[in-house]
Amino acid sequence: MLRDNISRREEIKDIVIADAVLILAFSLTLDGGIEHAAPFAAFAQRFVYLLPIVAMGVSLSFVLHELMHKFVAERYGAIAAFRTSHMGLLITLATGFFGFLLGIPGATMIYTSKFTRKEEGLVSIAGPLTNFVVFAAFLVAFLLIRPPLGSYLYEMFAFTIFISILLAFFNMLPVPPLDGSKVLHWNSRIYLLTMGIIFVLMFVFTGIPLDSIVLMVFIALMFSLFYRNVL
Repeated sequence: MLRDNISRREEIKDIVIADAVLILAFSLTLDGGIEHAAPFAAFAQRFVYLLPIVAMGVSLSFVLHELMHKFVAERYGAIAAFRTSHMGLLITLATGFFGFLLGIPGATMIYTSKFTRKEEGLVSIAGPLTNFVVFAAFLVAFLLIRPPLGSYLYEMFAFTIFISILLAFFNMLPVPPLDGSKVLHWNSRIYLLTMGIIFVLMFVFTGIPLDSIVLMVFIALMFSLFYRNVL
């Protein structure tokens, strides 16, 4: 059983490693990857500038997302722990070096034979809803504080707002094993309402183009194949 095979210390180590790799990969991606590594001094300066911004947004969005899956699953009597994927960590970091991101460093593994369809749906939707809460909290704080355009605080708030709603949308795509497929299996109305709200907010507050949405769907399909050991 999972509880017998992983200690709390190992679980914390796994999620810290996964978070660190995602932060590095996101920072490299935003910096343009190795294609824009020359001159190296300017590349390194941009990377150091981006690192704290990315660290805040990714850590809040990714770590809280995974922890909420774990806590809700355990609430329903399941055994749950975050585990890294060694191949997934390599893919995440490698794609970051090339200026795009396929972020699959690991996932919360849940073991139970007792989940009802509703319980599985609630466990699954807990992660994206956590991202939505992070998005809402930072959006409200941003509107209240109104940091100057272009300031470091502005960049931190803007990136956290962007990445939190983006991860909510990505995880709600109805592609197994992403959360959306399980939420849809549980309740199609709740899925469509949740996904609709997330999509509108993402479109309004990030201005993400259609080709990027198509890319996310492609990444979700690749993730699905990787998860099923097809890739």
